[in-house]
Amino acid sequence: MKPQLPDAPLLSILVPGYNVERFITDCLEHITAQMQQHHELIVVDDGSTDHTVARVRAVQAAHPRLRIRLVEQANQGIADARNRALLEAHGEYILFVDSDDRLLPRSLEALERVIHDKRPDVIATALRFWHPDAPDKDRDVFMSYAPEQTITCQDAILTSFFNDRHMYVWCKVFRREIYAQEAMPLFPSRRLFEDVAVVPRLLQRCRSLVYLPHVLLAYRQHPVSITRVISEQWCVDFASALAAVKPHFERAGVSAAVRAQFDVAVCHFYIGMVKNSYQLPAAKGKAVRGKVRGIFLDSLFAPPQQVLAGMAGAGRRDARTARQVQRALDGNRWFHFQQSAVRKLKLWQRLERTRALLRR
Repeated sequence: MKPQLPDAPLLSILVPGYNVERFITDCLEHITAQMQQHHELIVVDDGSTDHTVARVRAVQAAHPRLRIRLVEQANQGIADARNRALLEAHGEYILFVDSDDRLLPRSLEALERVIHDKRPDVIATALRFWHPDAPDKDRDVFMSYAPEQTITCQDAILTSFFNDRHMYVWCKVFRREIYAQEAMPLFPSRRLFEDVAVVPRLLQRCRSLVYLPHVLLAYRQHPVSITRVISEQWCVDFASALAAVKPHFERAGVSAAVRAQFDVAVCHFYIGMVKNSYQLPAAKGKAVRGKVRGIFLDSLFAPPQQVLAGMAGAGRRDARTARQVQRALDGNRWFHFQQSAVRKLKLWQRLERTRALLRR
């Protein structure tokens, strides 16, 4: 007989997955090693055609005392898998973990300490860019919030967030009631960068944030990952993610300071998309840059020249981005030639690394 579990878990750990038989056992074992009876683990299998489901069931069978649930649905995409996981969750706090990543040791313990001491609307954490095949490239990333303090100023919460520009949902542990304040389905269906379109809206609803400078999760970097396979959809979804946030901020009446920092983040996202678009065939790249230019301009609160002038007088990185955005908007020929050459070189280098890995 299974032991009696608490009615309401403190923390729901949500893992959406699709065809991840190579990674799912490792992912779940790094979670179950830390779980207690007041946690729940919900895995949403998004119509996998490999052995993902069997691997999840094996982990369930190995841990009968833990609250682990498997939810199966037809393939709909990562956003819909996240939405389903939210509907199934009962915890006071929500932690997303991607199915090929690792929850690092003592992470649940660290989160619980903050929850018991502070009970904030959201806990922000540090993260690790993890290169399993090249450990020398691993990099821990820390946020600019003051650590271990309860931040109640909405401007401080949002301006630091947009300044850091690490918009992953899995390094923000929200109260479930914050999610409940948004209409469902929350994550935009069949879209890439679905968390970029959602996390700012959730943060805008938070009245308290605590930054935990604990490296919570190792974010696996694949030789060729979904966020590096550039397509027309990739470019449009990338540019559209923050564009979808703007009307929510307008309705909420966010401050001028938040709007200004939002505009800076939009510029950084835009130039990143423009540079990556040069990996596309020339005609497709040109067409998508034209389409995204309009999305970018509509995303800004302030006129573009005002935004770029402000960035030019800021730090070195913002000033450099401002120059590049201006050149992209002007259709500067040298910028076009330079980006064409650089992106083709980087694409070739990445393909060579992938071939080398396959030859091992």
